[in-house]
Amino acid sequence: MRDFISEQRIGGADGRHAVVIGAGLGGLAAAMRLGAKGWTVTVLDRLDMPGGRASSITSRGHRFDLGPTIVTAPAVFRRLWAACGRDFDAEIDLRALDPFYTITWPDGSRLPARADPAAMAAEVERLAPDDLAGWRRFQADSAARYVVGYEGMLTEPMHRLWSTIRVLPQFARLRADRSILALAKARVRDPRLRMALSFHPLFIGGDPARVTSMYALVSHLEAKEGVHYAMGGVGAIAARMAAIVEGQGGHLRLGSEVASIAQDRTGRARGVTLTDGTEIPADIVVSNADPGFTYDRLLRGRARRWSRRRLDRTRLSMGLFVWYFGTEGTRGMWPDAGHHTILSGPRYDGLLRDVFRRGVLADDMSLYVHRPSVTDPAVAPPGDDTFYALSPVPHLRHPDPVRWSEMADEYRARVQAVLEERLLPGLGDRVTASMTLTPEDFRDRYLSPHGAGFSIEPRILQSAWFRPHNVSEDVPGLFLVGAGTHPGAGLPGVVASAEVLERLVPQLEPVANGAEQYRRAAE
Repeated sequence: MRDFISEQRIGGADGRHAVVIGAGLGGLAAAMRLGAKGWTVTVLDRLDMPGGRASSITSRGHRFDLGPTIVTAPAVFRRLWAACGRDFDAEIDLRALDPFYTITWPDGSRLPARADPAAMAAEVERLAPDDLAGWRRFQADSAARYVVGYEGMLTEPMHRLWSTIRVLPQFARLRADRSILALAKARVRDPRLRMALSFHPLFIGGDPARVTSMYALVSHLEAKEGVHYAMGGVGAIAARMAAIVEGQGGHLRLGSEVASIAQDRTGRARGVTLTDGTEIPADIVVSNADPGFTYDRLLRGRARRWSRRRLDRTRLSMGLFVWYFGTEGTRGMWPDAGHHTILSGPRYDGLLRDVFRRGVLADDMSLYVHRPSVTDPAVAPPGDDTFYALSPVPHLRHPDPVRWSEMADEYRARVQAVLEERLLPGLGDRVTASMTLTPEDFRDRYLSPHGAGFSIEPRILQSAWFRPHNVSEDVPGLFLVGAGTHPGAGLPGVVASAEVLERLVPQLEPVANGAEQYRRAAE
């Protein structure tokens, strides 16, 4: 592998052409970093706008941001913009939120997550006074894990086993073998506070009862960098990223679906073939598609390490049911519904078992409710509101998967009933625009295997070296970015995967003169 992997930075020689499969945030970040180093980059996506899961749909004057809504680590974007000689804060209007979000429970109790540490401690003391000392210990746990897991590993290549072995002593010291829920239970007694300290892995597809306690670092990350909303939604960031790529001389081809990754006689990636038969040659290929889709479909199952058999044994993240809806004349109503609200259901441990292990659609649910019109009035017509409500549900690989074509309407009604009871009384009389995404839609729209919402579940033996690598072991010249590779899902992870890529792309002379071949093919 030494003939095509280099830890040196890209040389930026003229004539190099890279194809990026997928215009999600990972793919766009990869294109920006390659473009900044002098590569000619072509980004391909089957959708009609950039952003992937961060794209949006507008209906009846409501802009629905389909995917990520929270920017928790703006530093990764600032580094990306700086690598391109630009100023992120001059181009993106980022608004700090306080509270970050508010968690509510069926008994009516609430916990706002506050930006000020003293204010947050006061909220914890009000909710669970006997657990204040334990909460402080958890914050210390979080800070220690942040240093090791975030600062130490986020942008480090993990394709060599030694990269993981060398951090094992620190993982052992921090009890990385223990789940984040187990850590929360060891620190506090109140079940509400245990949920509040351990739910964060759900936002990257992990079962808090099974993923490593290293993910406790998110609490410190939130406190250190804050929680933000990008005006115009995360889709506005994606649109700006696409514009930067084109400004670097790159090409963005939307409505273009890749059928396969082309290989030469030696097995090296030499470009892609589209579903319409178009061949696009390249010196390297970067896939922002799900690793399972990349290895099983785009390589036609020819991969050895990530064979279909191994992929079938991989534990996937949960699926997502999302109801997007607009309401009429509600601006100023429902004061308890802020920008981000989490409605914790009557069960926590039991619901996690149903979603991740039993694979059944439970009668109860927990919901994440997004109301961006609180901060960004432009997402809705004057006086109206735009919402989405997200419910974790099983993916489609369980033995008896939910038939969403039959269940979607019924489940949407159940979500509405919970919202009316706990947060938005009278909602049914105010709904105008309405649409849903189910795991079947994630499978069909985003080509996510088995409808998993966040690709591979981030368990400890599915992280770092154990995760699909950013450089393919099976196909020289093929690189991976995005949620399914290192460092993982979530905005910080997918954007940081392009930083890892920048350290792995070879510093070689163009072996196929890809830029010239692409120019001739385009003519």
